[in-house]
Amino acid sequence: MTTSSFAPPFWLRNPHLQTLWPKLFRTRPNLPVRRQRLELDDGDFIDLAWATDSSGPVVLVLHGLEGTLRSHYALPTMQALALAGYQPVFMHLRGCSGEPNRLARSYHSGASADLAKVLELLRASGQPVTAAIGFSLGGNLLLKYLGESGSSALLQAAVAISVPFVLADAARRLEQGASRLYQHYLLTRLKRAYQHKFSSLPSPLRVDLETITTLWDYDQQVTAPLNGFAGAEDYYTRCSCQGFLQGITTPTLILHARDDPFMYDHDIPGPDQVGPGVELAIQAHGGHVGFIDGPLPWRSRCLIDRLAPAFLDQQLTESPSFS
Repeated sequence: MTTSSFAPPFWLRNPHLQTLWPKLFRTRPNLPVRRQRLELDDGDFIDLAWATDSSGPVVLVLHGLEGTLRSHYALPTMQALALAGYQPVFMHLRGCSGEPNRLARSYHSGASADLAKVLELLRASGQPVTAAIGFSLGGNLLLKYLGESGSSALLQAAVAISVPFVLADAARRLEQGASRLYQHYLLTRLKRAYQHKFSSLPSPLRVDLETITTLWDYDQQVTAPLNGFAGAEDYYTRCSCQGFLQGITTPTLILHARDDPFMYDHDIPGPDQVGPGVELAIQAHGGHVGFIDGPLPWRSRCLIDRLAPAFLDQQLTESPSFS
């Protein structure tokens, strides 16, 4: 497989434009979905959204931090998968489907046990998942699961896009320069979600959200204690996928841009830092979950929509569709 055909147009070479353009201007297709709720052993639930007008091997799509089915990449990716002959299903992490989850604990970057449980439940119900695509936080979670599971992973192929390989570094990166814009946006959403959830559920924490000004603060005071970590550094150390990459044997494509404003270039793994199942597609440009090309704004395209189905074709069939 080659990604050499990806070259952003002159008007979208800036990493921040690559990151923001699809969120602001990308068209979301009107894709009908069927909702499904999976009940978990701990009394909580996870909501799925299945594309209804499609069939074929099931591909699970995992979103990023505070992502939803309305995220700019969600429905376009699902449509691209459906057109390529796959059955896409979107997995909302705990509390991200529009309804707060029942337990005090939240979703987080290392909640690979939730992914494992969803894969087990769907297999047991006769709807086995063939492959998965993870974006940003969801990509970290997916790679962690694959590395932990090794040859026992319940997936035949995977794609991870714009992954924060080292969570501590990603938190630091978002405190610098123009990247603080993304930190402010994410913090606002996280605080709003926290307030909404604990307006009807007693919070086990005593926290003043007004004093939280960075993602590190939020993870230190909220994410870590809610999910059983000693603090932000403990959470970052135990959940960063970097420590699990060499254990991946499942055929996996990692798509990442060196100019991603959510993380540092030096955290991108090299071939000697990943397992035998991993193929690296590292681009000079692309921003964070951007990868927009095309000659004109009204004739733009997204590399993800071409590359992800093509990689799955290559791994699951004998006729790859990407050229």
